[in-house]
Amino acid sequence: MLHSNLSVNELGHLTIGGLDAVDLARQFGTPAYIIDEDMVRENCRVYRRAMTAHFGSDAYPLYASKALCFTAIYRIAAEEGLGIDCVSGGELYTAKAAGFPAERICFHGNNKTDRDLADALEMGVGRIVVDNRDELHALSAMAAAQGKVQQILLRITPGIDPHTHRAISTGSVDSKFGTAIETGQAKAIVAEAMALPGIDPVGLHCHIGSQIFEIDPFVDAARIMTAFIAELKRDLGFACQVLNLGGGLAVRYTEHDPVIDYADAIGRMAAVIRGLCTENGIDMPTILLEPGRSLVAAAGTTLYTVGSFKEIPGFRRYISVDGGMPDNPRYALYNSRYTALIANRAAEEKSITATIAGRCCESGDLIGEDMPIQPAQRGDILAVLTTGAYNYSMASNYNRIPRPPVILISGGEARVAVRRETYADLVARDIG
Repeated sequence: MLHSNLSVNELGHLTIGGLDAVDLARQFGTPAYIIDEDMVRENCRVYRRAMTAHFGSDAYPLYASKALCFTAIYRIAAEEGLGIDCVSGGELYTAKAAGFPAERICFHGNNKTDRDLADALEMGVGRIVVDNRDELHALSAMAAAQGKVQQILLRITPGIDPHTHRAISTGSVDSKFGTAIETGQAKAIVAEAMALPGIDPVGLHCHIGSQIFEIDPFVDAARIMTAFIAELKRDLGFACQVLNLGGGLAVRYTEHDPVIDYADAIGRMAAVIRGLCTENGIDMPTILLEPGRSLVAAAGTTLYTVGSFKEIPGFRRYISVDGGMPDNPRYALYNSRYTALIANRAAEEKSITATIAGRCCESGDLIGEDMPIQPAQRGDILAVLTTGAYNYSMASNYNRIPRPPVILISGGEARVAVRRETYADLVARDIG
């Protein structure tokens, strides 16, 4: 099986965290997002242990919650000793509702509104990642007017091409995110931040992209950032206390993807960064990382019910399911690859290829094309694997379709963490 929490039982059914996927579909209906809480927790511990071992006790991961956001996931992150990375007022509000410690929140975003900044200051978030000059001056004025001093990190673009999808590559010079070193603007914004009231620039942030299988791009980013830190120390007297290197380590969506040992990757990055700090004559800053996808993606499976199986001779086969791009838009957006199987026939050979089609009135409503899978018929349960990241969080109500529930499983038990939307929910905010 693609991931360690998946197996096949004596009935030939797919199991997720030891629970029969067919039984889960019967109990909670379909479509449904199934999240293996035990796997999420173990992934959190892998990061936490590795960062402490290799970077020191002050280093820790920040869960990049845009990957999967609901109150229970924030409680899990808090219990596992993680900080969190929020990128909107809505994520801040959800974290507050979950009782997440505000001092362990890092607030991100390339275009924070005045309300976003006001909410962050009122909550007392630990650090705000400032993206640009306009935001820097707005935050300075707002914090100073309240008699507050807000810790900030300045988002820097190091000019790295991580060879990932253009839509999820964020570290190049030409990016909507951050301030570029290459243009001289990054050095200028650090100098400005040092002189402004109401803020305390304690460090720098960079993020080069997502779904990256090699550590070389992270090493390149670290090399550029440590050299930049040394330059700031020499020319401005700026002491970088915190360096947030972002996230982006990949996960396996198919058998063709390599397996990543996250603890080993962190250890190798740490060895390089320590050497770079020594080489550049700077103290080792507190290192933060922002794993999102690598904490939750593999823990997620989406269950659907097959509505039809159609074969067009000389062309292709279609398996239509009761969900699609409203609950998983990643194929439509990024042509993302997935692994799928018929959960009630998981022991059988994947003897055909088929395109998995959603139920929307949209030709692009597909979950994957020409995917190896077992033969299917109406009423079968189809499982799409590795859907814990950027499925629920990107879900929509296109075609006025209610969003699925989120089901957490742990210790052989399943519970609803986010209830299924109803038709009544869809019209609840309509007026007139």
